[in-house]
Amino acid sequence: MNSFLDHFRFVSPYWFFLLLPAIVMLFLRRGRGAEATLIFSSLQYLVSLGQKLRQGPGSFSFPLTLLALIFACFALARPVWRMEYQNRTASGIDIMIAFDVSLSMEIDDFLTPDGRPLQRFKAAKSVVNSFVMNRPEDRIGLVIFSGQPYNLCPVALDRNFLLSALERVRLQRKNYGEVEGTIREQGTAIGSAIAAAGARLTARDAKSKIIVLITDGASNSGKIAPIDAAKYCADLGIKIYTVAIGTKDGRVSSNIQRFPRQEFDLPTLQEVSRLTKGESYWAQTNAELKNTFQTIDSLEKSESKSYTVSEDRELFPWFLWPSLICALAAALLHTLTPPPAPK
Repeated sequence: MNSFLDHFRFVSPYWFFLLLPAIVMLFLRRGRGAEATLIFSSLQYLVSLGQKLRQGPGSFSFPLTLLALIFACFALARPVWRMEYQNRTASGIDIMIAFDVSLSMEIDDFLTPDGRPLQRFKAAKSVVNSFVMNRPEDRIGLVIFSGQPYNLCPVALDRNFLLSALERVRLQRKNYGEVEGTIREQGTAIGSAIAAAGARLTARDAKSKIIVLITDGASNSGKIAPIDAAKYCADLGIKIYTVAIGTKDGRVSSNIQRFPRQEFDLPTLQEVSRLTKGESYWAQTNAELKNTFQTIDSLEKSESKSYTVSEDRELFPWFLWPSLICALAAALLHTLTPPPAPK
């Protein structure tokens, strides 16, 4: 029943007010008539007149006329079967995420809410998941990098493909002297990663294009410097948000770097963001990392519009034809069996 009411409706229900005179006529017809002015001792002479009148057109024509009026009112009220479709248009933002998967991302200097050590990679992957799911109107792609970049996911609306691809990424790690992981080339090629992400956005016609760079290291490999790659993106109108992750005391272990020091190069990352009119952030805790991505999410908003498209199937012929049939039948009865003429 609820499904029927969701679709069936009258577009012009005010035509039902025409039924009020018909209801009045129906009650007046069933009411008691005027008192007789002549009194007869017997009605046997009037029986034939009464029977003729009851068998005449009046006994059927009035109900048919009333039905014709009712059906006509239903037809005039425009009954329709309405199907509604929700349509949305969005002026989304094209986003490329450049994600560092080098050896140092395995450092667990972040903490979970219950105080346990948390790898930088896992912390970053968690906030990227939330960031991607909170932007349904945007096309998002993913580039991972260490010693060289690797295009993991093209710019698209398919969230599941991107997140499943990110889930399959494995960090670099040394196993008996052999480097394992999704990308085996050691190093941190930030400039090459920016250039690769920018190339993915070049052919796009979105109103806004941004790169979110996540790294915990300084650029030490690749064929292009981060500043040169940033200038290339600035010429293309691409904005870069850089996110450096790691604590002040964060250090890579001696088996990765002989002379431990702070891994990332904040001045370079800040210059990359400045050249492209973006922002630079340094997340030292898991909470700061989440706040950073919430800030980026609020700075880059998509414009979306939602509207309803209604499709009506007219049902008035189902009431119009019965109305015409009843009206013609009532007129035919009046024509074939007219009331008796006064003598």
